[in-house]
Amino acid sequence: MIDAGVEIYRSFWRRDCEDRAFMLGAVGIASAIVLRGDQFALEVVPTDAHRAVSQLTQYDTENRTPQPAPPLSPLHRNAWVGCVGYAAWLLGVAYVISNGLVRLDAFHTGELDAARVQSGQWWRAWTALTLHLSGPHIVANLGAGIWFGYLAGRQLGAGVAWLLIVAGGGIANLLEGLFAPPWHQSAGASTAVFTALGLMSAYTWRERLRLPQSGVQRWGPLVAGISLLGWLGTAGKETDIMAHLLGFGIGVLLGATAALPVVSRRLHDVRQWPAGLAALAIMAAAWGFALAS
Repeated sequence: MIDAGVEIYRSFWRRDCEDRAFMLGAVGIASAIVLRGDQFALEVVPTDAHRAVSQLTQYDTENRTPQPAPPLSPLHRNAWVGCVGYAAWLLGVAYVISNGLVRLDAFHTGELDAARVQSGQWWRAWTALTLHLSGPHIVANLGAGIWFGYLAGRQLGAGVAWLLIVAGGGIANLLEGLFAPPWHQSAGASTAVFTALGLMSAYTWRERLRLPQSGVQRWGPLVAGISLLGWLGTAGKETDIMAHLLGFGIGVLLGATAALPVVSRRLHDVRQWPAGLAALAIMAAAWGFALAS
């Protein structure tokens, strides 16, 4: 018993007081356990009260059961479906144009021509995504696009992921067409490929911010995406670096937004097939305008 003791802790269980009394004794603070009604109280002399409370606060903080991290969004199945659609579209357009099955000037009608985009031909921002200058050009964009698109599809679903990729890639091309010099021309799916990379990187980064992890783990996905952009997006003399940067930047904005809890919940309720068909409809509409112009 401590004369004129100051109560610093109270519990229905004596064991709780004993554990804390043992901890206080280890740091040189004498204490006593007394019964107060139907509870046990831990008391110390007044001169030790402040230090004892500080020690108890630290003890409780260190021994508090950590709250479980919120679960990550579940991965989607059938992400390969969007990749098949992507490959079929690129190869189909290449086959149709190379064999002259539509207008002979179809390539020039669909390529990104800044002067014509600035005069109102907005659809070129999307048709240019399906055009390629050579076999190696289309093969490179097929490989990278399928891989990044598959990973994005696992996170967001094949339909939603490719709808965002198609929309983001076209927006990036449109921005380049509007602000590039009038003589600028380009073609290729690489803008959409880097949109997929930015989408996937930012979505993973933003979702994992909720988890207890180190700074390296927290920023790893975004840093990896930027590294791949630097490695894959700047090689070659004919590389359209601005298109790649814009595609990646738009993808990052879309991915970070899609990972916000309120947006993520809504996106996971979206039916994937209608979203995928909407992506195809955007491309079909763009080519419809191009061939009719």
